[in-house]
Amino acid sequence: MTLNSGIIIYTIFNVCLIKQCLIIFEVSMEKEAESLRVGVYVGSFDPVHLGHKNVIDYLISNNIVDKIIIIPTGDYWNKKLNCSLENRINMLRFYQNDKVIVNDTLNNLNYTYEVLNELKKEYKDLYLIIGADNIKDFHLWKNVNEILKNKVIVLGRDNINVEEHINKFDKNKFILCDDFKEYNVSSTKIRNLIKENDYSLLDKYLDSDIIKYIIDNRLYK
Repeated sequence: MTLNSGIIIYTIFNVCLIKQCLIIFEVSMEKEAESLRVGVYVGSFDPVHLGHKNVIDYLISNNIVDKIIIIPTGDYWNKKLNCSLENRINMLRFYQNDKVIVNDTLNNLNYTYEVLNELKKEYKDLYLIIGADNIKDFHLWKNVNEILKNKVIVLGRDNINVEEHINKFDKNKFILCDDFKEYNVSSTKIRNLIKENDYSLLDKYLDSDIIKYIIDNRLYK
């Protein structure tokens, strides 16, 4: 065997080894995606505040889900949003880590079932995250039976009797978090404080990185 032929064989062997490793890695990632319990957190996040962070921390620390995908909504349903989607995504990214993903591709889907169906292509075990205040009208949501092909996490709020509203559905599809301690904060109040240049109270509702981003980008003025 000549030196050149030896080098060629060695190179081919390494290329094959790398390809095999990539295949194993892809299969491993697919299996991981299938086994993960993935929370889906949809909202306007206008702006993202400590109440939202409280939801994320509660679900992760109590091992209710393994990962959370946050999806800020686009400007639809004639709902007036006070901040661009780009800026809301940028603020949410301060919370992104290996267990929290900020999605920037599904934001303009009009319906929750559409979002879940898209995510289902990658993740098999999805958990929609909603507050108890949403459960009262849940039966009116578009294609609610499509949504209930997944699980729904209901976070306790305003002493609402969730059981009363889920009787018409398969209760096994719902995870009730009655022990969740709601962080009482209003996005409207936050925006009004900013408009009035009253930044002294903002640290009660927003993380410092979010406050700095809002000030630097002159948001909510």
